[in-house]
Amino acid sequence: MLDKVKELIGDVQAFKATSKEEVEAFRIKYLGSKGLLKDLFAEFKNVDAELRKAFGQALNNLKQSAEGKVAELNDALESAVEEKGIYGDLTRPSEPINLGSRHPISLVKNQIIEVFNRIGFTVSEGPEIEDDWHNFTALNLPEYHPARDMQDTFFIDKNPDTLLRTHTSSVQVRYMENNEPPIRTISPGRVFRNEDISARAHCIFHQVEGLYIDTDVSFADLKQTLLYFTKEMFGKSKIRLRPSYFPFTEPSAEVDIYWGLETETDYRITKGTGWLEIMGCGMVDPNVLKNANIDPTKYSGYAFGMGIERIAMLLYQIPDIRMFYENDKRFLEQFKSVI
Repeated sequence: MLDKVKELIGDVQAFKATSKEEVEAFRIKYLGSKGLLKDLFAEFKNVDAELRKAFGQALNNLKQSAEGKVAELNDALESAVEEKGIYGDLTRPSEPINLGSRHPISLVKNQIIEVFNRIGFTVSEGPEIEDDWHNFTALNLPEYHPARDMQDTFFIDKNPDTLLRTHTSSVQVRYMENNEPPIRTISPGRVFRNEDISARAHCIFHQVEGLYIDTDVSFADLKQTLLYFTKEMFGKSKIRLRPSYFPFTEPSAEVDIYWGLETETDYRITKGTGWLEIMGCGMVDPNVLKNANIDPTKYSGYAFGMGIERIAMLLYQIPDIRMFYENDKRFLEQFKSVI
């Protein structure tokens, strides 16, 4: 019986096939539910005790040889078919198709959205071509208000005023008009301002603005949210808020993070202070709530806003904002490995 098993092992090792049908027939013969191996294992109990060890080893060797031969032949046949398919297709591209990459602005925008999604902020969007009410007046910037001079606007039409939005705060106004508190939303999008293009400024850029309205919302809630964001986004746990002015928030503040002074670049971007401004924020002005038909005696809220390009420049150490818009493949291909 042992000699028979050894003979079968030799047959298995010598077996060759030119089709998957032959391989399948071989598999059934040796490994099938009614195959030779099943019969041989059934005979195991009848083998003399002194031969059982050698017989068991031979059986295991036969099984492994048969399984290995099946896998080897299947791989060889599949490779042959695949190679024929590749080199036989005359319509195939002459060169491999290169994979693209996400734009760095999209990468950073998605990262910001993910951070705020974890604490319950939804995403809201609105039109890029706005009217005066949603872009200015509803945000506590009535006509002839001096703060309008802070934003040099692209007007499309007059009477009524139609313009390219200067911030995504207009989306927040639309959201408040159509939703009742509690409101917790962020508004990412492209905005436009008539500015001279340079390494640090552009007439087109992207913002993410956030809004939270509910009962008993305090400045402490705002600070804690911003601290959470800076930890998740930058890994920085030290922030400071400097008093500032925005027409639609009161009180208002600029948010700085402590970037550090570990490299020459750190000294340059922080002007030697270690502190870096990343966004503006404040408590929503009661007039803004009134304009959106929200009772300011019952509800309060906070708002914040940041430029996506500025954050992308920090995270990826990009020296010139114009690089985002030049469509230079050498620049964009650097982000292929970034998820």
